[in-house]
Amino acid sequence: MSPDKTVRVGVVGSAIVAICCATPILVIAFGAVGLSAWLAWLDHVLFPALALFLAIAAYGLWRRQRAVACDAPETQSGKTQPNNERA
Repeated sequence: MSPDKTVRVGVVGSAIVAICCATPILVIAFGAVGLSAWLAWLDHVLFPALALFLAIAAYGLWRRQRAVACDAPETQSGKTQPNNERA
């Protein structure tokens, strides 16, 4: 998986989990359908899922940073690059 796609998955997953944690609509919807008993374990699932998706996003950012660093040409301080242009 490319680093950009990994970052995208991490950010989107984190956003979805954060919306579920912060939105009382989920609680109202489960209560209306009769599934309010499921809400007792909801925090035990959402907080680890949020941590997982944030870790995926951080890993993707780290991979993207390393990929950019590997593609950048290395220059040594104190040495000049030869100029091949002719006047």
